[in-house]
Amino acid sequence: MQEFLLFVAVGFLAQAVDGALGMAYGVISSTTLLAFGVSPAHASAAVHAAELFTTAASGSAHLYHRNIDWKLFFRLAPFGIVGGCLGAYVLTSIDGGEIKPFVTLYLALVGAWLLFRSFRRLPSKPVPAAVVAPLGAAGGFLDAAGGGGWGPIVTTGLLGAGGTPRYVIGTVNAAEFLITLSVSLTFLIALVSGHWEEAGELTSNFMAVAGLIVGGLMAAPLAGYIVKMLPPTSLLRLVGILIMLLAGWQSAQLFGFA
Repeated sequence: MQEFLLFVAVGFLAQAVDGALGMAYGVISSTTLLAFGVSPAHASAAVHAAELFTTAASGSAHLYHRNIDWKLFFRLAPFGIVGGCLGAYVLTSIDGGEIKPFVTLYLALVGAWLLFRSFRRLPSKPVPAAVVAPLGAAGGFLDAAGGGGWGPIVTTGLLGAGGTPRYVIGTVNAAEFLITLSVSLTFLIALVSGHWEEAGELTSNFMAVAGLIVGGLMAAPLAGYIVKMLPPTSLLRLVGILIMLLAGWQSAQLFGFA
């Protein structure tokens, strides 16, 4: 029960930030799981199982509030799906212990990037079509391989290219449901086909997944209120610092200092 309540809190925090900024649910959740000793593949699978529920709730809210740019959505989602499936396949093909240092480094870099972006002004102009496909593919791949990254890569990339924050965040959140679904199906296919040799311990993460789902669903309706209470730059700095601290803890564990 203690583990469940802990991940309810993690899921709530992660979804509150993700709903407000269009990023960080997967990164916060997977970083926490890795810090508890969960392998990268299991962490990614667990987070994406939880995100099936949270992204559906978040995407529905953005649909209701008309925050989705459908032209951008249909250009972005297919590349995100392909990148996500490839990332999940690669992650289930290698030993978790070998890739964990690289995933930890990746998460630390994402945290640093979020912190850096919080000090820059977000422009607002049409997003060049040429940047959408590579951002979608890279975001989908890193989201599956790292257990999080769709929002940090795609949202920040589109905002950096001049996208309007409201429609970028709404569109990225809506597309994330399709990426999450495709990644989860890839993990399932790998499990059923026997391609994923480490999948046997996946059921041990059930309480963590349940906690992430419950916490995420509790926070999803509050995103609008959180945006009104705290400036996005403040939230971005807080999550960047949190991710880097958690990645630092993982690094200490890897080098035997913790």
